[in-house]
Amino acid sequence: MSSNSQDIRRAILAKWHENLSKYGNLFSSDSISGTSPPSVFVGSYNYPKVFVGPMVPPIHGNTSILDSPEKWKGKSLEDIVNFRLNLIRGIQKISIDQTDGRYIENLQEITMSSKPTDSDLQFTKTTSASVSLDGESAPFGPVGEIKSAKFYDTSATKSIEKIYYDKDLNAQDAVLNLYNSGIDISKIQKCFSIGMLGQKRKLVPTKWSITATDDIISKSLVKDILDYPLIDSYRIFTYAHLGNLFSVILFPHRWIYEMIEAWYSNGILGFGYDFEDARGINHPPTIAGAYFAAKLGVLEYLVKNKIQAGVIILREIRPEYAIPVGVWQVREGIRSAMSHPPLFGDSLDDALVLASNKTSISKLEWISKGNIVKLIRQKTIADFF
Repeated sequence: MSSNSQDIRRAILAKWHENLSKYGNLFSSDSISGTSPPSVFVGSYNYPKVFVGPMVPPIHGNTSILDSPEKWKGKSLEDIVNFRLNLIRGIQKISIDQTDGRYIENLQEITMSSKPTDSDLQFTKTTSASVSLDGESAPFGPVGEIKSAKFYDTSATKSIEKIYYDKDLNAQDAVLNLYNSGIDISKIQKCFSIGMLGQKRKLVPTKWSITATDDIISKSLVKDILDYPLIDSYRIFTYAHLGNLFSVILFPHRWIYEMIEAWYSNGILGFGYDFEDARGINHPPTIAGAYFAAKLGVLEYLVKNKIQAGVIILREIRPEYAIPVGVWQVREGIRSAMSHPPLFGDSLDDALVLASNKTSISKLEWISKGNIVKLIRQKTIADFF
């Protein structure tokens, strides 16, 4: 992390600590009363016995913005970090296959609720104003072990409730059913994580459920686009937010996809990448969940426009991205990029120049770190059609 990133991070966290005074001692108390967005979290530490519980802020009312990434477009990094750090995470240690106890059933009711849920939590001891930062999932604030928990006035989302009671449906089909019903991906991920989907149900750590949901939906969308005609132009889409710059290139080719990331660490530029063709990827991507999140965002555009294309995504992670807030911002960043009018190139090389010019990194540097351009240049012209 660069000194600039460290300065930004310190400033954001210092301001959060200043804001703690607004809530008195609620962030260092043995109880909390507030309205969950609704939100639940399943940890991965000590798997298969993991820490599970609701996330609740020390305020009542419409708190849905605190855990709705789809609504965070235009918000600053400081805004989003503060949304998340105002959530206290209650926990109990639960085995991943223990999905039928009353505690988990309560959490499942919260998860399928269509509105924020009033909650009262009692902790075994006082919480402390600590912070948890995880590059895959969004951050959250203090943690407290739950002694007792009460939740009031949940209202089930009908499409989720229907899937919840359908135990003959496998988890993949359940995810796709909810997605096609218009349920937000962040909501589907929570349902997956808290053991509400599939035939053999179990708890899934939140950071794993995020990647699994993006992957399941993406694979389904790839199957759809393989029947669509090839795009007939070279299109470049760009978008920048939260210290991330995305350049997306679509070009005439059967489905092939590559994502290249660049980041700065102590003034040194690092890279990571991975790629696939219509057969998919057969190993965990070196760039982790960002790979699937970005893939989903661009596939939605292809499906909407009923076209097939080759795709190269360049992601420059700048020092301003001082606190990782989760791979949701990659998916939403790509969605935003694809919603703007594109630039058009005359060739793949031209498109790579236009895309690279939006970043602070040269075309040659990007190409040298990836693989797709090298593969394409080894093909004959006939392979494009």
